[in-house]
Amino acid sequence: MVHTLLWRALALFALGTALIGVVLPGLPTVEFLLLSAWAGGKGWPALERWLLDHPRLGPPIHQWREQRAMSRRAKWMATASMGVAVLLIGLSTLPVWAKLLLPATMAATLAWLWRRPEPVARTPSE
Repeated sequence: MVHTLLWRALALFALGTALIGVVLPGLPTVEFLLLSAWAGGKGWPALERWLLDHPRLGPPIHQWREQRAMSRRAKWMATASMGVAVLLIGLSTLPVWAKLLLPATMAATLAWLWRRPEPVARTPSE
């Protein structure tokens, strides 16, 4: 029981973070959405099914699971939101080490992200 509750808590936390990431620059959306579906599959199959069947949230999960791919639009959205975040970090009163470490981490994430393939359209017979 506790095990299931922990998976559900992780799934809800990741889903909430993904939804916040839709409007908050620098916070990834698709990555947390993938985490939510994965955790839901471990302890909350109904949530996983809801995510997979959702018309807006489901396609990126399917693309990742089937092809390990991310859409170009998701890549550009991540790039733009991280760019805004870097500007805000630069204008903030954070210590210099943070102003260097956070953008470097985002740059490494973007390098990884842009190396992911883009989804290949499947025909109905596949």
